[in-house]
Amino acid sequence: MPSDSHLLARAVARLNRRLRQERRSDLTPTQLSVLGTVQRLGPATPGQVAAGERVQPPSMTRTLAGLVELGFVVRQPDPDDGRQVLVSVSAEGEAALAAERERRDAWLHEQLQLLGADERRLLADAAVLLERLADAE
Repeated sequence: MPSDSHLLARAVARLNRRLRQERRSDLTPTQLSVLGTVQRLGPATPGQVAAGERVQPPSMTRTLAGLVELGFVVRQPDPDDGRQVLVSVSAEGEAALAAERERRDAWLHEQLQLLGADERRLLADAAVLLERLADAE
């Protein structure tokens, strides 16, 4: 019999996969994730973005370089440390993220309308707990 943790992990993975199917972007899932992390962090060093994504800095450097080349991320000198650069989301990156979120959220909104009010409240409460789990060390 599957454990609670197995059932939860499987359900989250399946929902994540289904939400990714709503993507219409030319960006890879990794690029979209990094772009979202840069947006969430605000101006950040590549090392901070790598830590936020839980990856090694060299792979983050490549991903960020691709996003800069596409115009979705901009680099600027760190005003506090001339040896560092800060990355932030460009206007084009903001638009791309907004479009992706709008499509995903529209699909999810439709699905949530098929549930009862108590079920929707339960999922809203669970979302807070899932965020805490995702942020756990």
